[in-house]
Amino acid sequence: MRCPYCLSENTKVVDKRDSENFTKRRRECLKCKKRFTTHERVESVDMIVVKKAGERERYDRDKIKRGLIRACEKRQITLEQIDDTLDKIETELRKSNSTEIPSSKVGNVVIKYLKRLDKVAYIRFASVYKDFKDVEEFQEELKTLLKR
Repeated sequence: MRCPYCLSENTKVVDKRDSENFTKRRRECLKCKKRFTTHERVESVDMIVVKKAGERERYDRDKIKRGLIRACEKRQITLEQIDDTLDKIETELRKSNSTEIPSSKVGNVVIKYLKRLDKVAYIRFASVYKDFKDVEEFQEELKTLLKR
């Protein structure tokens, strides 16, 4: 592992934590003494997302992440929280019996975890995902959210 600061290959692992989806390692460069974190993820079978019209595309983690970041814009949510949420979403999707997942399932899982993370981010995402046509649909979703 190269140090991102001085590019030295002499690093040591200071701390290691295992998660459901990845191993997080805290490393220290033996040359410049700076510390950095790496994430090690197991490469797994590709998932295919089946769109409403029937076309298929490879599951794209970055596409989901961009949507989460957009929904969480100007909220007190860290990138680490977004990454943790993304890991939970991916774990749930991978538990499916098939490598082909309907886009509606992907959207519903994202909404489920966004609702837990931040209500405003959830409403932002839901307004696009559920394609609200007018203010009344928006209000209905808010009423449902406030009842819980």
